[in-house]
Amino acid sequence: MPGVTPVSLGTPERTADELLAVLHRVKGTRDPGLEVSATQAAEMAHRRGAGLLAVVEHPDADPALLVAAVVGVDRPADPGELGLHIDGPSIRDVTRGETATGYPVVIVERVPVTGPGAQLQVVVTDPDHPRVAVFTLHSPTGRGWLDVAGVAGRFVSGVEFSAPGTGSASTPRPGGTSGRSAPR
Repeated sequence: MPGVTPVSLGTPERTADELLAVLHRVKGTRDPGLEVSATQAAEMAHRRGAGLLAVVEHPDADPALLVAAVVGVDRPADPGELGLHIDGPSIRDVTRGETATGYPVVIVERVPVTGPGAQLQVVVTDPDHPRVAVFTLHSPTGRGWLDVAGVAGRFVSGVEFSAPGTGSASTPRPGGTSGRSAPR
């Protein structure tokens, strides 16, 4: 999907190298701080068992990182229960809806009370199986936030859970292959 560039999750080092290359391309700079950020993001994605780490970009925004994982739960999640206890000064909005593929979804937007940045968490539930797909979009600067959030939203809206027991979800790609395949 245009605007979303996944990186390999083979090893933390390879992930950091690929992420750094994408960030250099998008930002058009060799900012030394990007190497530290790429390494931290790669290590975090591997520690948390992420199934996706991608850079989300839009011409009018700073790049954001999208991390996703499928998480097993005790029972199929009731979308009506999700988001009931989410509050706090950094929560801007909690929305419930349905993806383009028919799955229930809860979207939580967080914007820091002080300082830059923004975060969007999207929880897509599988009503037939005890698992959820959790997507987190993070923009360190928040510049162009609505633009990158829109790109990520279009990507997430196409989520499809794979067969039970695989513990994965993907977004459809042209030609019907998994969104977890090689970078586009």
